[in-house]
Amino acid sequence: MLNYKVAVATSNLTTASTFNNVFIKLVGTDGESERTWLESIAGPLSFISGTVSSFTVSCPVSIGKLVLIEMDKKPLQIYFEDSWFPAKVEVKSPEGDTYNFPIYHWITDNEVHRFREAIALRVFEDDHRLGKDIRVQELKQRKKNYCWDVYVEGIPHCIKSEGPRDLPFEVRFSFTKEIEFNFTVDNSLEMLELKGPSDCTENWPNMDAIHRVFCRKRTKISEYVQKHWKEDAFFGYQFLNGVNPMLIQQCSVLPKNFPVSDDMVFLSGQCSLADEMEKGNIFLVDYKRLDGLKTSTINGMKQYLMAPLVLLHKTLDQLMPIAIQIPADDNPIFFPTDSEYDWLTAKIFVRSADFNEHQLNAHLLRTHLLAEVFAVSLLRNVPMVHPLYKILVPHTRYTLQINNLARGLLISETGIFTQFAACGGEGMKTLMKRLLSSVTYRSLCIPDDIVERGLEDVPNFYYRDDGLKLWDVIHRFVQGVLSFYYKDDTEVQKDSELQKWISDIFEHGFLSQADTGIPESFTTVAELVKFVTMVIFTCSGQHSAVNAGQFDDGGWMPNTPLTLQRPPPTTKGTTSEATMLQTLPAVNATVRIASTVWLLSRQSTDFVPLGQYPEEHFSEKIPCKLIQDFQGELQVLSAIINARNKSLEVPYTYLDPMVVENSVGILILGVTSTDVGLIQHYM
Repeated sequence: MLNYKVAVATSNLTTASTFNNVFIKLVGTDGESERTWLESIAGPLSFISGTVSSFTVSCPVSIGKLVLIEMDKKPLQIYFEDSWFPAKVEVKSPEGDTYNFPIYHWITDNEVHRFREAIALRVFEDDHRLGKDIRVQELKQRKKNYCWDVYVEGIPHCIKSEGPRDLPFEVRFSFTKEIEFNFTVDNSLEMLELKGPSDCTENWPNMDAIHRVFCRKRTKISEYVQKHWKEDAFFGYQFLNGVNPMLIQQCSVLPKNFPVSDDMVFLSGQCSLADEMEKGNIFLVDYKRLDGLKTSTINGMKQYLMAPLVLLHKTLDQLMPIAIQIPADDNPIFFPTDSEYDWLTAKIFVRSADFNEHQLNAHLLRTHLLAEVFAVSLLRNVPMVHPLYKILVPHTRYTLQINNLARGLLISETGIFTQFAACGGEGMKTLMKRLLSSVTYRSLCIPDDIVERGLEDVPNFYYRDDGLKLWDVIHRFVQGVLSFYYKDDTEVQKDSELQKWISDIFEHGFLSQADTGIPESFTTVAELVKFVTMVIFTCSGQHSAVNAGQFDDGGWMPNTPLTLQRPPPTTKGTTSEATMLQTLPAVNATVRIASTVWLLSRQSTDFVPLGQYPEEHFSEKIPCKLIQDFQGELQVLSAIINARNKSLEVPYTYLDPMVVENSVGILILGVTSTDVGLIQHYM
């Protein structure tokens, strides 16, 4: 008899254990073993969380090179059938070879489950009969589990699901994250039954009242924002290094609806707009996609969301706003030379527009919804044994459940944003459809996007500086791994699973719109490498850049009001602190959104930083070495960013690889009872 040494590792997830009997069959190129009960002296403790248990499977003759394993479990009479999450199986053959089988799959029934050896195989090189059959069956089942659905016509498609618990086990929260989520939801539901400030529909009486409510929940940067939010230099800075660095662009020609002349913005006569535009010193932020949206009604009052234009001038090492136009009937153009509250009110309308544009475009559409498309297409079209699956699956963690919750808690008819943001409801759906047309392939690739917006030489642009470095690190990693598997362009072209992945993304993510520049197929290795780099950057770094600082920017509500209760002034000299307070959102809207962005910005307890892969999907030496190199480069980049930040008054940390999560894996919730307690105490 020949003995095969089998080591079974159970995941360290809290609920990963099984007390059922576990059986295995080894299948090789020359035969297969008997179905063998994995019995040891540890008995039912052999498969508890975090354990690695060893067994022996005997065969009368060699079964050749191992291709796959079959596993199933049966409950003992004294135990109920349970769910088991094995991590991996390692088999050492009598010939001295070691085979690794990554599993990372919930086994919840007593059916036979088949798993492939870890060496990556593309469809055209998978020549074993059983291997081919498993490949087909796996994708057939996946297509049943992961179906496309349309949430709103005109936006990227999503996974079909009745709710979070309807999702397949593999893409749902861990037990730890589930408990964390449910605990906070319970607090939120308790809060909703309370009367008082969370239901207060009154305006803020003064600025001190806002401060007293939110002074207990703050960050160093939110404190800085509170002190400096009125300053023009900080207003300009946020277009570069706030949570929405995606709109500012170099201006070479003024929009026709922005009639600014030299004498309006350069009173000394030492500059001209034409000269400064030619030098590349004039920049524009245009919220034109917000124009004409139907706004929500909050507390029985019509809300206001405008589509302002902002002109900025690069002077020395900063951007300074020099004009703001809020398109409406007879509205004046506002300048820094206007009265304090005229100019401040104009900036507040810009910041409110930025909040709505950021949440639905830079954050929801460009990271969350696209990440879901990338994930669903991967899970439908690419089997576990494929190198693309191995490199991308860590970057899909929790995304489907996060987005499912977002649709229910944030943007549904009863969602927080629907109820309390200016663009909620019908306006939100209209805006989302408009926004998709702005999502081009070049705008998703930060090197192309920076050039296209003319931002190569803007000083102190840390999103650009850190983002380009991070993109390069990811690109080198992706190029190394994919070039190991794809030696020439022909291999890319004939990989039908790879082509189906990108085809589904083009159809369901970008609604088959060729003008987006999204490829419909891959023809070269270089094209594949760039697209996969974009996917990983979008799901990790880009999401962090537009998410992690939400409370930093918005914890002090006047800096980022979610909605406004009065229209912009039509006559200069009519504003004051009193009119500003009447314009800002009411107490209840402020409370709900401020606490939501606090929770959106939180790092979850089972956070996995970029480049860390607890699940070992690769086994070949070169990809494993490339992962180590990738991790090393990310550590170096983190050190560079941290060294730079020590000299900055406002550190930019959102693209530090040590705080960037591998995937869109944040906790999306509402207000907690703690928030309410603070509000009740100080109001």
